[in-house]
Amino acid sequence: MLCVKSPVLKVSSSHFLYLYHSHTSPRTANSPIATGQKIYFHLNHPIRFVYLVAPIVAIQDIPNTKFFILTLDDSSNACIDVKVEREDPAKIDADSTSNTTVPNLDINNALGYDSEIKIDGQRVDIGTVVKFKCTIGSFRGVKQLELKRCGVIKDTTEEVAAWESMAEFKRDVLAGPWVLDDAEKAALDLQLQQEALKEQEEEKRERRSQRAHQKREEQRAERRKLREEEKEQRRRALERKYNQGALI
Repeated sequence: MLCVKSPVLKVSSSHFLYLYHSHTSPRTANSPIATGQKIYFHLNHPIRFVYLVAPIVAIQDIPNTKFFILTLDDSSNACIDVKVEREDPAKIDADSTSNTTVPNLDINNALGYDSEIKIDGQRVDIGTVVKFKCTIGSFRGVKQLELKRCGVIKDTTEEVAAWESMAEFKRDVLAGPWVLDDAEKAALDLQLQQEALKEQEEEKRERRSQRAHQKREEQRAERRKLREEEKEQRRRALERKYNQGALI
């Protein structure tokens, strides 16, 4: 089973970067490697993050929750929701420029029913073209993106550059299979062995620490027991002394 920590994933060019358009969208990614890991596959490429360049077509504040939904149209014949999470008010500094878990995105509801959304201090609205970095989640069986980083596409030049970068990445990386040569496999096997040995040593240290802690606790308990016994002996000695000559 592969996991997030696996070096096999880290050597993949698609592990931390995945741009998509109408032919390659989050909906076409296969199921996660394991529940909760949020790593998907496109062909045999492990996908952890999604980069999306698209206009905002809907803004929805979910009542009585800490979530906010931005709906984007990426020209894949269906819109996709991007979930934004509000930060806990108790954790927000007075000089903070964001009240969400995304450092440069702020949501202001003080103006009334319409929420004001700012990215890097710039107000965004329906029609604003944005670039989002997200992880892939799901809600009621439908894939949903969870926003991690964001920016505003200022003009068509930036938008064209983003599409060109996406096309280049798909052509050079995603279009072909992900293959490891013998040298890479040997290096990964060695790294896995070293990590396994390291984990074994850590487990041994943890067991030694637990045994030492248990021994210290037993010694403390024994000393407490001896002190209580000595205290009880002194109490009985005083009781016999005071009872001498007393009428019984």
